[in-house]
Amino acid sequence: MVVSGFGGDGSSHSDGGTMVGTGRIPMETVTEVREDPPKEIVESNWSAKSGYQWVTQDVRTQHSLFRWSRLLKPWLNYVPILERNISHDIVALERVSVVNCVCHGQEEAAEGFFYMYMCHFSQLYVRLPFDDFTMGVLRLLNVALTQLHPNNWAYLQAFRVLCQSLYLQPSPQSFLYFYDTRPKHPTTWLSLISRPSISRLEAFTQSFKHFKDGFFKVVVKESVRL
Repeated sequence: MVVSGFGGDGSSHSDGGTMVGTGRIPMETVTEVREDPPKEIVESNWSAKSGYQWVTQDVRTQHSLFRWSRLLKPWLNYVPILERNISHDIVALERVSVVNCVCHGQEEAAEGFFYMYMCHFSQLYVRLPFDDFTMGVLRLLNVALTQLHPNNWAYLQAFRVLCQSLYLQPSPQSFLYFYDTRPKHPTTWLSLISRPSISRLEAFTQSFKHFKDGFFKVVVKESVRL
């Protein structure tokens, strides 16, 4: 995948409305009726993008719930995206179109962007901007942000906290020393495999599920790229 290329039952209440479990992600319901903008409705008739046969079918056919701005906006009001004291002017968070998938590139895009899953922020406490440790791991693995399976983002986050508690500087090389990779063809989400003899982090008893339809765009502002 190129660099440009979430859930549970029950409900709870907040000032903005009722949070209802949909079986995948908790969604906010409001008494206000919101109509879909005409532009978003027109996109429903677009043809799917071609040329991504090198990606597994489940990746290239998985579309996002956040193709509707009325679904994305409540999440962005509820889930922190940026580190504290970071200007909100560095990125813009946008919905995807009805034909966008996480494997798609920036073809014909007016601004540079990358995709992220909502679970990165709501469950794994990832925050923007990324530090050198995170970017170093992604570069060494040669994967896009959304290509690394959420389970492995959890490993990465836990390793950072472990190093900080020991007053150590986390490095990509030291993190990847504990893992192997098994790339698959066609390309799909990449998982890290713990080396049994030296593993220091326990594996999840359950894998992250229901995250695949929760991606949106992070657009990099022009002033940041300059």
